[in-house]
Amino acid sequence: MNRVLPAVRLRVPTHEDAIVWHRIFDDPDVMEFQGGRAAELSVYEELTARQRRHDAELGFCLWTVLDGSGQVIGFTGAQPWERSWGPAGEIEIGWRLGREHWGKGYVTAAARQTLERIRARGVPGVVAMVDARNSRSIAVTRRLGMRLAETFTTPASQRAGHCYRLDLRNADAA
Repeated sequence: MNRVLPAVRLRVPTHEDAIVWHRIFDDPDVMEFQGGRAAELSVYEELTARQRRHDAELGFCLWTVLDGSGQVIGFTGAQPWERSWGPAGEIEIGWRLGREHWGKGYVTAAARQTLERIRARGVPGVVAMVDARNSRSIAVTRRLGMRLAETFTTPASQRAGHCYRLDLRNADAA
């Protein structure tokens, strides 16, 4: 299916975006694969501050996604994998949107912009770490041209997960 994707804009997250992210991610459906509930506001404040540092130091981050009207609808972007387990030293692409924006192509559109931006920064490849039950995110990885590289068990939750990879040096990638 080749549908027209919606217009999206990516921007470095502001301090105010932490408040909006906290509000739109305070939904059990949105957080199902992220522990089931929204984090405290302070977690989003730290996350947006860290993303501003990533952008300043690396030229990429988890960007705030705005729809065609300029409304904040979530985030999409890339950042270094920071956990002690998994693809250490690699760049992870990720996304999260408010529930009312699912199924409209926003993540795919924003993730494609992310891939263009990080490829321009010379990043050779990315991974996406996805809960094995998250069929929506798995579908996005496929639309981006990512391939399942390995399965793993998440240490904290003991849930099955997938690591998808994409070589950005390949001219045909996404």
